[in-house]
Amino acid sequence: MTLVTTSLTTTTMREAFLHATADAIDTDDRTVLVLADISAGADPVPDLARRRPGRVVNVGIREQLMIGVAGGLALTGLRPVVHSYAPFLVERPYESLKLDLGHQDVGAVLVSIGASYDQPGIGRTHEAPEDVAVVDTLPGWTVHVPGHPDEADRLVREAIAGDGPVYVRLSSEVNAAPHHGTGLQTVREGSPDDVVVAVGPTLDRVLAAARFRDATVLYTSTVRPFDAAGLRAVVGEVPTVTMVEPYLEGTSARVLDEALSDRPHRLVMIGYPREESHRYGDHELPL
Repeated sequence: MTLVTTSLTTTTMREAFLHATADAIDTDDRTVLVLADISAGADPVPDLARRRPGRVVNVGIREQLMIGVAGGLALTGLRPVVHSYAPFLVERPYESLKLDLGHQDVGAVLVSIGASYDQPGIGRTHEAPEDVAVVDTLPGWTVHVPGHPDEADRLVREAIAGDGPVYVRLSSEVNAAPHHGTGLQTVREGSPDDVVVAVGPTLDRVLAAARFRDATVLYTSTVRPFDAAGLRAVVGEVPTVTMVEPYLEGTSARVLDEALSDRPHRLVMIGYPREESHRYGDHELPL
């Protein structure tokens, strides 16, 4: 398949994703967009559905069915791209992810919006700080957390070109500039014994935080598989490694411990706290 790279005229990750998927459907007979009403009316989906009948499937508000349909399409050799809010995409249909994709050994590209608390006025139904931890229980998944619309565009195109199971977590929170590249990227050099790993849209806040001014700052938009070799190449003999993730705190503690299992180390995990939220309104990452 030819990977198309058009110049971006979009301003949000959601728009970048929809246009990248439309490009793929126009150039790759495998690609099918599967929706559960969310984004069905967003540009360029209505026009795409008219131009490419059968390549945009809207199952209505039936999220478990959305994953089941994706599994069936994948079994026929197609490449389904499945989209909704994070809690409707990975939490509600979790069993379908496990059985209709994982147990069938087929892949799909799942693209969520809403992130942890992007819709604070809607409330708990549209909040998913647990989503990456949920996907992390399933073997073989790649998980991307882009920090800029340009990164979202690239990661979606690359995911569609592959065959495996991929979860792309989009957010309305973004960094000022994209950081392309694979694995961990060194954004600021500092002490090898004080290393911070910033995930996706947390990078700009990490760079601005006074507590990290002497630290080496690494960035990644891909958290699974985690770049263990890249981390080991940067840290000192007895490092403190701080992981700043825009979802549930401690989600990546396991992979960091495995990466540094042969040397003494201290982990500091920063993310949204493990507590039930009963309030509407903004939730600040506790940096």
